[in-house]
Amino acid sequence: MRTLSILTLVFFGASPVAAFDLSPQAQATLSRGEAHAEVAPDPAGATGGRVRGVVDIPASPDRVWAVLTDCASAARMITNLERCAVLSGDQKQGWDVREHVTRKSLFFPRMRIVFRSDYDARRRIRFRLVEGDLKAEEGEWRLLPLNGGASTRVFYENRLAVDWAIPKAMLRAGLRKDTPKALARLREACLAVA
Repeated sequence: MRTLSILTLVFFGASPVAAFDLSPQAQATLSRGEAHAEVAPDPAGATGGRVRGVVDIPASPDRVWAVLTDCASAARMITNLERCAVLSGDQKQGWDVREHVTRKSLFFPRMRIVFRSDYDARRRIRFRLVEGDLKAEEGEWRLLPLNGGASTRVFYENRLAVDWAIPKAMLRAGLRKDTPKALARLREACLAVA
């Protein structure tokens, strides 16, 4: 989960169309009730990667949305999150700017990440880096109602780049390991709210 704090789980969206096509491996993982993630090298060649994750949550999109957009819930998904604060804007107006501060971990420094989120209520959150200790970050969350809205498929995409002296493969391996854990924690947080 250390690495996922770098990703700054910021927020999502959904429509009748999936956010991305699910690979056979992703479909098999979801059928076992687990979260799935795929990590590819950064398209620009930077130290970082392109992350895609998906998880099915037996909760309504409204409940998932409430957890994803609540700063108090952020620490349940990002285990080394020290602070989450809304700096400006208002989700009800369709956007806000948030700050995440993470604690130092074995491989990563303490970080401050400020990002803007644009909201398409209960469907999608697009986010992008405004300032902070990352080189680049841009992505989105999408919510796809399942079973008549009784459950939700959550898609997560993020392009992340850093300026650290860390091997690219090591960073991607961390993202591959930590992203499913964070998505599983999102599911747990949604179920705890019930």
